[in-house]
Amino acid sequence: MKKTDLHQGTLNMLVLKVFNREPSHGSGICQRFQQSLAMSRRLIAVVLVFIACAGDAAAQSRVETNVVYGMYSGLALLLDVHYPAAPNGYGVVFVAGSGWRAPLGYGATGLKEAEGQISLWGPPLLRAGYTVFAINHRAAPRFQYPAALEDVQRAVRFVRHNARRFGVDGTMLGGVGGLSGGHLVVLVATLGAPGKTDDPDPVNREPATLQAVVLRAAPSDMRLLGATPIGGVAVGSFMGRAFKGTTDDDRDFGAASPIAHVSSSSPPTLLLHGDADDTVPYQQSLEMERALRRASVPVKLVRVAGGAHGATFTMDTTPHAQLPAVLDEMIGWLGRYMKTVRAK
Repeated sequence: MKKTDLHQGTLNMLVLKVFNREPSHGSGICQRFQQSLAMSRRLIAVVLVFIACAGDAAAQSRVETNVVYGMYSGLALLLDVHYPAAPNGYGVVFVAGSGWRAPLGYGATGLKEAEGQISLWGPPLLRAGYTVFAINHRAAPRFQYPAALEDVQRAVRFVRHNARRFGVDGTMLGGVGGLSGGHLVVLVATLGAPGKTDDPDPVNREPATLQAVVLRAAPSDMRLLGATPIGGVAVGSFMGRAFKGTTDDDRDFGAASPIAHVSSSSPPTLLLHGDADDTVPYQQSLEMERALRRASVPVKLVRVAGGAHGATFTMDTTPHAQLPAVLDEMIGWLGRYMKTVRAK
């Protein structure tokens, strides 16, 4: 029996006890009855408040931390599952921005908690009912491309394979990422890797596909970004070498560029970008929007006027004035397309 059932049974007994009594004759007895009735009513009010508080506590969101979604060389790949208070049955894979880098050493903060990005972008998703999977992935300087890509693909496959466990629709997964995390989300989305049918691991037999994505200042062309003074440093660390414009560079950096993999099967894509971003130029999202439109893929580019490079579109902790509207755009986009686009 549920606790709420017990609470309700107690309440019912009190109600019956109070309202099914008949007053005895005599003014003194009558007065005592009225006092008893008033006290009982107050008690009922207290019980009702208790039930309401218990219900609210039961309805709070919760986090399941450090779920192992894969192993690499004996080291665990971890994700946190953020469960909403009122699930809508859909899951979103969240990849934080990090410049494709992770700090080294014991006790270092995982990318799934990087710079508090999940604490800013996660709550609107949870309020809308989405179950959010915030992931760690291999990163520079220890690991280079395609390690991070393979990990995000693995995370998508893992969530899909365990959809029933997490209470989400395995055929309908969304992706949200910022900066380098956005790059990895959209690279997974545009590649749309099928399941490996002959793989002994059932997780890897699942497709690494996403049905709708939301990207914040995501690099789309690693060849162009690799040639910039600021972005080139991060890209070089991610790729394992600096971009020098050689034939090999065009091939390898092109393979890591989401824009090179855009097709009519790419998922609906929402692009969010500040036009004052000096690390990942606004042009990166503008070119991605054009490529998706040419492929007849649903796409929208939200320009954050004066928005800089950062989770709040500012260089400090003060959120950009447009941030609430941007978050609303994210929820609206996922709600529009995750419930209508059929899984590929």
